[in-house]
Amino acid sequence: MVEAAGYRPEVVYYMEAGWTPDQLGALFADAGMTPREALREKGTPAAELGLLEPGASDASLLAAMVEHPALVNRPLVRTPKGVAMCRPSEKVFDLLERTPERFVKEDGQVV
Repeated sequence: MVEAAGYRPEVVYYMEAGWTPDQLGALFADAGMTPREALREKGTPAAELGLLEPGASDASLLAAMVEHPALVNRPLVRTPKGVAMCRPSEKVFDLLERTPERFVKEDGQVV
């Protein structure tokens, strides 16, 4: 969607590159979300690590996200207009100055 709008995005392969607590904390703060709101539960070790418990602290969530990058929900998108968790994917358009006239997702849905 970003490319269809005429931008060349810089993609961060966080599963390979990893995160630091400061990077994640800054992304979440800039997006106005907490680590818990950014936690990916499905298909991750979140439950086994006790991260779904109400008492799990932001610091413990960040530490786990650094150790297990799959715990970070995605995609997180940063543009000059801000940072957001772009789910559903068309939320990315809120962060772009220009958008494509029409875009068809991989599943055939037109947005």
